Amino acid sequence: MNKKKYIRMISLSLWLLFCSIFIGAPTFIYMVKNDTFTLFGGLPSLGDLEKPETDLSSELISADGVSLGKYFRKNRTAISYNELSPELINTLLVTEDYRFKDHSGIDLKALLRAIFGKLTFQFKGGGSTLTMQLAENLYGTNSQNQGAIYAISSLGQIVTKLKEWIIAFQLERSYTKEEILAMYLNTVEYGSNSFGIQVAAKTFFNKLPSELDYQESASLIGSINKPTRYNPVYNPKDAKSKRTEILYNLLKYDIIERPLYDSLVENPLKLHYGVDSQHQGLATYFRSVIRNRLMAWCKENGYDLFNDGLKIYTTLDSRLQKHAETAVTEEMSRLQALFEAHWGDKNPWIDENNEEIKGFLENAIKRTASYKILKTKFSDYPDSIKYYLEQPKKIKVFSWDGEKDTILSPLDSMRYYKRFLQAGFLAMDPNSGHIQAWVGGIDYKYFQYDHVKQGKRQPGSTFKPIVYTAAIDNGYSPCYEVVDAAVSYAVPGQIPPVWRPNNSSGKYSGEVMTIRQAMARSVNSITAFIMSKVGPSNVVDYARKLGFTSPLNAVPSLCLGTDDVSLYELVGAYATFLNKGNFTKPEYITKIADKNGNILQYFIPETREALNEQTANLMLHMLKGALEELGGSGVSLDPWLKENNDIGAKTGTTQNASDGWFIGVTKDLVAGAWVGGDERSIRFREWVLGQGARTARPIWQNFMFKAYQDSTLSYERAPFDPPSTKINVELDCNIYKGTYGKDSTYYDIVNEGDIF
Repeated sequence: MNKKKYIRMISLSLWLLFCSIFIGAPTFIYMVKNDTFTLFGGLPSLGDLEKPETDLSSELISADGVSLGKYFRKNRTAISYNELSPELINTLLVTEDYRFKDHSGIDLKALLRAIFGKLTFQFKGGGSTLTMQLAENLYGTNSQNQGAIYAISSLGQIVTKLKEWIIAFQLERSYTKEEILAMYLNTVEYGSNSFGIQVAAKTFFNKLPSELDYQESASLIGSINKPTRYNPVYNPKDAKSKRTEILYNLLKYDIIERPLYDSLVENPLKLHYGVDSQHQGLATYFRSVIRNRLMAWCKENGYDLFNDGLKIYTTLDSRLQKHAETAVTEEMSRLQALFEAHWGDKNPWIDENNEEIKGFLENAIKRTASYKILKTKFSDYPDSIKYYLEQPKKIKVFSWDGEKDTILSPLDSMRYYKRFLQAGFLAMDPNSGHIQAWVGGIDYKYFQYDHVKQGKRQPGSTFKPIVYTAAIDNGYSPCYEVVDAAVSYAVPGQIPPVWRPNNSSGKYSGEVMTIRQAMARSVNSITAFIMSKVGPSNVVDYARKLGFTSPLNAVPSLCLGTDDVSLYELVGAYATFLNKGNFTKPEYITKIADKNGNILQYFIPETREALNEQTANLMLHMLKGALEELGGSGVSLDPWLKENNDIGAKTGTTQNASDGWFIGVTKDLVAGAWVGGDERSIRFREWVLGQGARTARPIWQNFMFKAYQDSTLSYERAPFDPPSTKINVELDCNIYKGTYGKDSTYYDIVNEGDIF
């Protein structure tokens, strides 16, 4: 080969190299960017880059600004650069991309180092910048939008890396460096279902990102690429090794000095570990109940509750919620101890004759999901089902002394849990209709049935004020006098065809008393007499006006609370008396905002006039009788609570003391409590032990003490607001003493079991 030909070949080679670099490379980039012939898969549009989508958890926020909990598939909350500590930022940069502030998305020096390392099999760090990693986190360049060329593995890797470069360059043009840093920390996983730095800081250290120090920052940043291996809870040894490596980088780049480095390495990491869970935190039952309503709202309005980062502002006050949960815990743990002492080693599920119900556990377990699975699997082998139901295994169980490890069979576990008494508690502002506290049970992790709105039981005497409302609204005075005597009512079509209400004592005093006294003492015979005067259908109508939506039978026994209703309905009805006769449907959401804070909807409580103001005020006067009348069911409330304070109240106890109720009204709060077994047959043997005054009232009293004594709240003992118009009814019953008339005449009776 002569010299000229050699020079010509060299020139041609250089031209080919030049063309491949300066023509072929741009052409290839153009083809990738535009997905030519659908070979490469798409890239995000400019609009996508302006509004990158990440899964964000939706958050419930209390009326006083406290986070109550979240709904998520990936637990993530986005924050801004200003909410990051300098220690966290420095730690991230020395670990992932020290020249981050000097490049435009692609670090050529790091890239060449990575290529050289691959060619020489000497790995000296990757070539991906933070911006390139963000591109992968946001748009899934490794897994999403892959074209036909990805069938060739090596070419697919090249296209993936090229896509990251293109997106990284575009991200650098669309966002500031600070925004990119924040976006990166918001998108990565840190382990323990923590997505984003906000959630990770809370999960591992119970801190805000702005509060993280170098040691904590090194722990979190070190877990980014391998969140399981470097989890400080589950793999503390590996996590410490990685943390030390990162702290050394801080020393190497002169971010920290040797004494601080030595201290950070030697001192143990102080964890405050707590994973967000529906089973933990405040208002667990409330969060579960409200979820169904929120999911329906999201479906109607085109949002995803678990991905779209909604902010749901609720009416609950976190301080009152804590007081309510504490009151339930304190009183129910005490009551459970009494219940266990009462029953000893005997089973507490009994019939009306106080005899143990045979086959109770066997029938109860057949309603469980685990039994249905066994039934499907061993439909032809009943002995196998029995074997597995009686097979002991290690489990954790609820106790009032904390969660415990034990060994129980499914059948023994059922026996253990059925012995626990349950409770529900609800408090609301009668003026606004806003629910302030909601406790649906004793522990959501182990007992997920809500006893505020979902659960419905016979209300017993707490339904009597509805009967007396109908009477007062139709001209009866609180001073109207009736004799406590036996009464009976014909009920055509019923067997037996006559209904006779018994008093809780089983006796009739023969005493003449006002209907205020009768309601205060919860005298069944007089309530039944008033029911006969106003009529069952009329009482049902008034119940509907006061917000009851549960099925109600227009029969005489309704006056004693024989039909199931919810605590939610009862508290809403009693609030009407304080709200000058206006019924306000209890509400627990004030507004919903999107992830950017834009209000999507305000929620205004439904309000309507149910009673005239005079009737409402007279019913408050009637309810105050529980504390003012001799023998009233609220007389024994703590004197401090009653001092300079107007309180109206009503207890309720159903047949055989299966359910105990207490509803109390004060100037600014209406609150109610229910206590009972998981099933009606689970109860005290003696009515006096299971009555509402002993089971439910202590919860209400405990809560009110805490509410009044909390200096951060504005609740004070005070009289009810005075009526805006004069009450045209005489309330001094001494004027009418002994003037009852023909309405004291009663008729023959036939005895029948009743509800008290």
